[in-house]
Amino acid sequence: MPQHRPEDPPRLGFETLAIRAGQEPDPRTGSVVPAIYATSTYKQDGVGGLREGYEYSRSANPTRTALQECLAALEAGRHGFAFASGLAAEDTLLRTLCKPGDHVVIPDDAYGGTFRQFATVHEPWGLAYSVAPVADVDAVRAAVEPGRTTIVWVETPTNPLLDIADISALAAVAHDAGALLVVDNTFASPYLQQPLTLGADVVVHSTTKYCGGHSDVIGGALVVDDDGLAERLTFMHNAMGAVAGPFDAWLVLRGLRTLAVRMDRHSDNAERVADFLTTRGEVSAVLWPGLPGHPGHDVAAKQMRRFGGMVSFRLAGGEQAAVDVVERCQVFTLAESLGGVESLVEHPGRMTHASVAGSPLEVPGDLVRLSVGIESADDLVADLAQALDDATR
Repeated sequence: MPQHRPEDPPRLGFETLAIRAGQEPDPRTGSVVPAIYATSTYKQDGVGGLREGYEYSRSANPTRTALQECLAALEAGRHGFAFASGLAAEDTLLRTLCKPGDHVVIPDDAYGGTFRQFATVHEPWGLAYSVAPVADVDAVRAAVEPGRTTIVWVETPTNPLLDIADISALAAVAHDAGALLVVDNTFASPYLQQPLTLGADVVVHSTTKYCGGHSDVIGGALVVDDDGLAERLTFMHNAMGAVAGPFDAWLVLRGLRTLAVRMDRHSDNAERVADFLTTRGEVSAVLWPGLPGHPGHDVAAKQMRRFGGMVSFRLAGGEQAAVDVVERCQVFTLAESLGGVESLVEHPGRMTHASVAGSPLEVPGDLVRLSVGIESADDLVADLAQALDDATR
């Protein structure tokens, strides 16, 4: 690791970077908030005479540049890429790193949309995949096919069962096989976890979630540190064209400014909710890595700042009890997605993960997933208490 030299500028804290990285005041007007450059094209000073490298907004846009610089800084990387959605980011990455005949290891507990993309888009294209539990390093190693596996793909925490992957250990597994480790960091956010510092090669985000934070934007991102990989992604980002628009980029950038304070409140509230759920006889299991009994607790404590705002739990009464609980919540809104300031509740088996039904990734029917927001924790606990009381009467 390079040594810090006296002339190196001090690295700013996360909270400062979230407000400053890529967001210097406008030199012409002094605006402290980045502008929304709602333009498709840019005047050239003579043929090929580009100003600041801008010619066409699919290739580059100043608002998107500001977001990409901020995301890269928050993930301790050098290159960020902002996309129209998380799935657009994943598709571009896979087509950049893989070719027909290659093989990828994916989680046995992954977001349904990610699995659907592998199973219905990339497998017919010729990309093979194997499924492995990311919390089991030996199982992931056994799933790797040396000479053929190009990516070990993990989520941590996973969606929706909140398993924890040891990023450093899996980076070693991937690199020993000549593969890259890709980490979907959506559930943790850059504030709680920085996979590149732990050996990952690529970080993926659905910026729709915690990065945006207000349930008002769809977006995705990739962050890398390697210059060669960044050059390839820059070409594909432009060639495939699923880029973030300027207003969407601005909304995510606005969300990043408050990410740290929001994630601390999400984590505080999730702890209250998880502790409450452990006291309820109707609940057969509480899945939150902050609980000492969670099998991934020690790894999470090692690689995460806090344990996050996502909590899942299982109902002793089975699938119907789970459906009844989510439909009786009043403060928790019954809706898909996660990571906004408002609390959401869903039934993964019938909602976000319906696409994995009948596959090795099928989720339990008795599972409820919570995205714990930043409301009063007392109100959230009271809402779950009444929903459990009514559903189990």
